[in-house]
Parts: sequence; C-alpha cells; structure tokens
Amino acid sequence: MGKDRTLSTSTAGGADLETLARVVSRVRTNIERVIEGKPDVISSSLVVLLAEGHLLLEDVPGVGKTMLSKALARSIDCSVRRIQFTPDLLPSDVTGVSIFNQNTREFEFRPGGVFANIVVGDEINRASPKTQSALLECMEERQVTVDNATYQLDSPFMVIATQNPIEMEGTYALPEAQRDRFMARVSVGYPVEAAEIAMINTHTGSNPLDDLEPVTDAAEIRKLIGIVTQVYVSEAVQRYTVALTGATRRTDDLSLGASPRATLHLIRATKAYAAIQGRDYVLPDDVLLLARPVLAHRLLPSVEAAMSGRSTTAILEGILAGVPVPEGSRS
Repeated sequence: MGKDRTLSTSTAGGADLETLARVVSRVRTNIERVIEGKPDVISSSLVVLLAEGHLLLEDVPGVGKTMLSKALARSIDCSVRRIQFTPDLLPSDVTGVSIFNQNTREFEFRPGGVFANIVVGDEINRASPKTQSALLECMEERQVTVDNATYQLDSPFMVIATQNPIEMEGTYALPEAQRDRFMARVSVGYPVEAAEIAMINTHTGSNPLDDLEPVTDAAEIRKLIGIVTQVYVSEAVQRYTVALTGATRRTDDLSLGASPRATLHLIRATKAYAAIQGRDYVLPDDVLLLARPVLAHRLLPSVEAAMSGRSTTAILEGILAGVPVPEGSRS
C-alpha cells in the first residue's frame, strides 16, 4: 500500500533521520563501554529518552541497573542528579523546600533532586509511597509546585529509576499512579558468560564510568526529540494501538487495564523506535514489539487470575495474540 500523508502535517526527513542515527550510535557505543552484552536494554533506554518518557529498571540487585542509568546520564552533557531513595527520604528532599532567609526577611526556594535534565532515582521502591508520590507532578507535567509557587523543569527531562522486585526485603510497592507515569519497564537480567568474563577484565581494575565522556548534549537531544515527534503514524496503526490498550480494560483477567496515558506512551515510544530504525513512519510490528515493556507494569491481575498463578505478563501475551495485526505497513 502507498503511504497516506493526509493525517500528517510534517514528517521527519532523511537528513534528520541520519543525524538522529549518528547521535544514537555515539551514545549507544559509549554506554556499551560500560554495559556489556545488553543491546536490547540499551536500545529501550534510548527509545524512552527520545520519546520524552521515564524509564523503570527493575531487577535483582547487582545486575547493573544503576550502572546503566549512570552511563546514559554521563553520555549526555547536561545536568544530572542522583537521588538515593531510602525509608527516611522526605518529599522535600525530592522537590525542594522554601527556607526563610534572615537577611532578606523572605523565603527562598532551594531546589530538590528533581531539578536536572536526567534524574537517577536509585532503588525508588525503598522509599515510602508518600515520598515516591513527590515525583508525580514533575514526571507528568515537567514542573514542581512548592508553597503555591510553580517551577518549570528544563527539557529534556527524564527520570531513570531502579527498583528491586517487590518480594525483596525492605521494598514498598510503587503506587499505581506512579507506575503509570513510567513509559517503560525494562529488566536488565544476568549477563551471558562471555559478557560476564569481559566485565571481570574491565571492571575489576577501575571503574569504567570514570573514563566515560559526554558524546552529545541537551540541545542536541532536544533536536532529536523534535525529529521523533514528526514521525508519521497511520490511522490503521492508531486504531491497532487503541485496540490493544482497550482489550486490557475489557478482560476479566485484569482488575486494572492500560490507561489512556499508556496509549499515548506506546505511540510516542513507537515513533522513537521507528526513527532509530531509520524510518519516518510507524509499523504495526513496532507497536507489538513495544507493547510488552510499555504496558505490562501498568496492569493488575484480577483476584481469580492471581489465585490461579497467572502473571500479568502471561495475560498480556494472550491479549496481544488475540488482537489482529492490521495488514499493510504504511497505509
């Protein structure tokens, strides 16, 4: 089928996509100097960055979640802040606080840890739900409100949060509203044997993060985000995306399906993925590929499904298999 442009006012050009490919390749190569044998995880991180989303890295301790987030942050010449989430962390530590200045006799705002282009939230589910909720406004609206005053956050703005599985000791479950603000959840997983051997050689003598230099900057990332927004999404792909998220709301196996925000996140993620692949249009296969990392963490199984031992991942796989994929790639 031919590509119908009636729904698109502008599309990403070939030169733009070549520029995006060059920058993404530099960042990817830089991260791979630190994280061996995880190309899919690195790709997911770059997709979320260019889609203006937030990334949740969930896995057992020691597999490189924090290392990955730091490597991505250090590859970009921009402001970076790390917040170590602990049970005694306060919401004001995250957002900031107004302090009374004795000299000027006025209150002064002291920014918290979220005031950066990239915020690394380490072990986010070890803080209380109250503290976790301090991120809700900034993740969705790119702003912080303290004492009736609103402060805008600079672009790009990305939260990369790590967390251990909920069954690990000392963890709290992320509130549903918090999980829904993360565009994707990715599991790092254990490295293959060759990658673990390579890690022994590169990580025992020194910390490879110390030698990592930025290969791009915030201004260039903003340009790439602008290119991604111009990627074309046909009506057929839009309908397919809505059919997938809608199916999660109708099944009896889930007590909480995907939100409209999830639909938007899925479309934005597919546009970034398509651009990275060198395409100025989204394929249905892009939606199917990214539906798992974008949707799974937002879903809650019903009581009956949980009692029968069915996981949200298994339920989602059944839903994906049951929604017909539209024919044609670019119509």
